[in-house]
Amino acid sequence: MSERKVRVRFAPSPTGPLHIGGVRTALYNYLFARQHSGDFVFRIEDTDSNRFVPGAEEYILEAFQWLGITFDEGVSFGGSYGPYRQSERREIYKQYVQQLLQAGKAYIAFDTPAELEAKRAEQPNFQYDARTRLEMRNSLSLTKEQVEALIAEGCQYVVRFLVEPHRDVHVHDLIRGDVVISSDVLDDKVLYKSADELPTYHLANIVDDHLMEISHVIRGEEWLPSAPLHVLLYEAFGWTDTMPCFAHLPLLLKPEGNGKLSKRDGDRLGFPVFPLEWHDPKTGEVSSGYREKGYLPEAVVNFLALLGWNPGNDQEVMSMDDMVRLFDLSRCSKAGARFDYKKMIWFNHEYILNMDDSAVAEAFMPILKEHGVETTPERATKVVSLMKGRVNFIEELWEQASYFFEAPEAYDEKSLKKWWKEEAPMYVSELCDFIEKNPVFNGAELEPMVMEWIASKEWGVGKVMNAFRVTLVGAAVGPHIFELTDFLGKEETLRRARRALEVLKVE
Repeated sequence: MSERKVRVRFAPSPTGPLHIGGVRTALYNYLFARQHSGDFVFRIEDTDSNRFVPGAEEYILEAFQWLGITFDEGVSFGGSYGPYRQSERREIYKQYVQQLLQAGKAYIAFDTPAELEAKRAEQPNFQYDARTRLEMRNSLSLTKEQVEALIAEGCQYVVRFLVEPHRDVHVHDLIRGDVVISSDVLDDKVLYKSADELPTYHLANIVDDHLMEISHVIRGEEWLPSAPLHVLLYEAFGWTDTMPCFAHLPLLLKPEGNGKLSKRDGDRLGFPVFPLEWHDPKTGEVSSGYREKGYLPEAVVNFLALLGWNPGNDQEVMSMDDMVRLFDLSRCSKAGARFDYKKMIWFNHEYILNMDDSAVAEAFMPILKEHGVETTPERATKVVSLMKGRVNFIEELWEQASYFFEAPEAYDEKSLKKWWKEEAPMYVSELCDFIEKNPVFNGAELEPMVMEWIASKEWGVGKVMNAFRVTLVGAAVGPHIFELTDFLGKEETLRRARRALEVLKVE
């Protein structure tokens, strides 16, 4: 087979918010396409109208925009292989249903839900296949005249694929190797329903992948059981030369590793499983999202990339360009990947550390405004430069650094117990007098002067400076004390210290 242009797709159903596992699948498709200078197609699989949820499609598109995962063509992007929404391709699918029927590769079945349920009650582990199909009401067990009469009467029917028994079906998987499944375990899947004149996932998927010239199908492990049927469908249509390469990604597992990751796990342990916050239009339930929780999209993408794939080196923090350059499906694991949400927090911390201070400050400014603080970008940037190494999320900067902008209203009891001893008011009072009289206030010059002055008093540096810190911050925490005084300025530094002397009493 000649070399084909790489074309991959991500094809979600608009049935709710995008699960983080779906994000990883889309990311791997994106990395593969970019590495091979290929195309990444966005398709909507909406053939199940009963499960359609308003707003889901828009949510999915917004999520990818936030994550920086871009598409080359598809729904809302255009392209020459459209339409890309399956509900708009009804007439296309009908042609291929007829092709299978005429070739004897599929048949019409009239069994009602009640009849199927009765059969399941009668036969434990009932499966609609070569062993049972002639016991049912279908075009294989009925005469041509009976079939035509039922259709003329308006009886609803489905079209089922005719699976030949006693065959080994080979699925060539780029991650799992050659997977062999006996056709005896496959049932005659429904491909089309007359009730809504729409195909099921199985037929629509194959037809779309063929017509859109998809070269590789990279999807979650949960779709592996459907792969043999898809191989048989390609054969039935005579499309084996254009059958895509398959790659089934490992499952995302619970943080404990026992079972598939679910929304309940996130609710139980306090982490999101959706990229964006989701408001369920039916129940009104609100589910948290990584964006609203303060995660950076680059950190989310980096974390997800390493869930089931390794770059072949010890590098963990990688740009999208790094990931595109290093990505290799052969380095994807067959085993499930444990979702270590604490590692996600670590990635967010690392990305904040690597961000330009001014960019972090820009994100910090609205938080300051929410707390009634009006300041300049320059001052916010200065605080960020001193404090961003102490936070995992930008919003935590307020909790960690509010004292830069607001004088303490209360003082931490543990810090007082440790540092506000009997001599503390004297230390602070005399230090205030020394600072006030000193014409120098620049920290770089002031610090050695203060150290020399404390030494001349034969006082302990820790006792003096930690007591002084408590008066400025409200606790024995914060950056280097002279970086803080430089930010506050001489007047505010002395005002805070002397107010604390009035408020705090030594018991």
